[in-house]
Amino acid sequence: MAPQNTLVASNLAEIRERIARSAARAGRATEDITLVAVSKTFPSEAIRSAYELGLRHFGENRVQEWESKQAALADLAATWHLIGHLQSNKARRAANLFDSVDSVDSVALAQKLDAAAASEAKRLKVLIEVHLGGEETKSGVPEADLPQLAESIARLPHLELLGLMTIPPYFDDTERVRPYFQRLRALRDQVGAQIKMPLSVLSMGMSHDFEIAIEEGATEVRVGTALFGERTKKA
Repeated sequence: MAPQNTLVASNLAEIRERIARSAARAGRATEDITLVAVSKTFPSEAIRSAYELGLRHFGENRVQEWESKQAALADLAATWHLIGHLQSNKARRAANLFDSVDSVDSVALAQKLDAAAASEAKRLKVLIEVHLGGEETKSGVPEADLPQLAESIARLPHLELLGLMTIPPYFDDTERVRPYFQRLRALRDQVGAQIKMPLSVLSMGMSHDFEIAIEEGATEVRVGTALFGERTKKA
């Protein structure tokens, strides 16, 4: 086994064990939690290694980066998620390239994705990214605007709203992130009741805090460095 494959295999086994322990603490079934491998900045070979180990969901941050990898991975029967902020002028490319856009944060973007999905003759899965931490560097719809955005998306025929996503502030003490996950779950329940749709997906938790996210109801966790290793920092 190549070194990259060995690293990913070892890391994946540990992550799966941690997911199982977290699910057990919460009285949940492990199979109800989807591991999204965050493959941004990692080469196609690393994605293929993870696929060969059984992973089927992958998250990319940028449209153009995924475009550069797609041809080498076209044979994989995987689900490709766009998890990074999407500019409206790239909506058409995103609708063509991805199975799910997990970072919708405005009515304007949702409308452009709907039109793009219509031209692709597809129904695009989407999540709403909610901005809960107040950080200027983070994207997402403000909590106060979430109900209106959800109602607008629910009326768009070529989008399938599945749930909510958030990226909370980073804390060395991961217990401090728990209230953000609790809040997203509460918002999911409130908005789902308001628009009379079952919002089954809660995408929350990353490499350093996914165990707490699972305890608080995450159905998808997004794990990159814990799986693939540290990313190479740009000079």
